[in-house]
Amino acid sequence: MGFTSFVGRVLFASLFILSAWQEYNDFGDDGGYAAKALGPKYDKFTEHITSNTGIQVPGIDIKHLVLASIAFKAIGGFLFIFGSSLGAYLLLLYLAFTTPILYDFYNYDTEKPQFLQLFVKFTQDLALFGALFFFLSMKSSTRRRVLKKRTPKAKTN
Repeated sequence: MGFTSFVGRVLFASLFILSAWQEYNDFGDDGGYAAKALGPKYDKFTEHITSNTGIQVPGIDIKHLVLASIAFKAIGGFLFIFGSSLGAYLLLLYLAFTTPILYDFYNYDTEKPQFLQLFVKFTQDLALFGALFFFLSMKSSTRRRVLKKRTPKAKTN
């Protein structure tokens, strides 16, 4: 069971680690392709938030967002491989912030082909989100079971 669990974590984390490696190699002076693709989507997202809630989203340099996403994916992925809850939380944080920005299906009409493509990718990220929650809940339930087993029993004489 332990080896299978490790292989599953490696395969799951490889998605994030390879993505971070690709973004790191492409980063350059301007943030690379990720910054070019994220910039307009982030602007649309902040406009959408401001128009619907009235809350002004602070301006952030897109290069910093890309660097943060690379760090969260790489560090979170490596920690997740070794079964760390912190790694899972970093990946959850990455997914929570980037999924609604990258896959902005809500900006398209349902008849447009972009809507379906973005919606499918959005739901895939939700599935990854759910898998991380499942990992965290399994980790906490096994910890509770171990603590229950180790409670010393009173000796009777």
